[in-house]
Amino acid sequence: MQIDENLLEKLERLSALKIADEKRKELLSELSEIVNFVEKLNEIDLDSLETSVSPIKNNIIFRNDEVKNSNIINEVFKHSPSCQDHFFIVPKIID
Repeated sequence: MQIDENLLEKLERLSALKIADEKRKELLSELSEIVNFVEKLNEIDLDSLETSVSPIKNNIIFRNDEVKNSNIINEVFKHSPSCQDHFFIVPKIID
């Protein structure tokens, strides 16, 4: 896959970023290197390899779930700048 100016413009629109003109050539080169590296990784045949890390084989010890009564919510609201009826009050951001 070739990264060209058209694809870079599309990525720029999708990411809502503005790429400076002096950085465009460098960014095109870096993105092309990344894509080429990923393409090389995709060529590697991993079907014959066994998974080296598995939670099933490692006998993970699980802890028992224990219910603990806690008053943490009141502690959290004590540090809140504004709250009412166990809700945080925040500034309106959408009309």
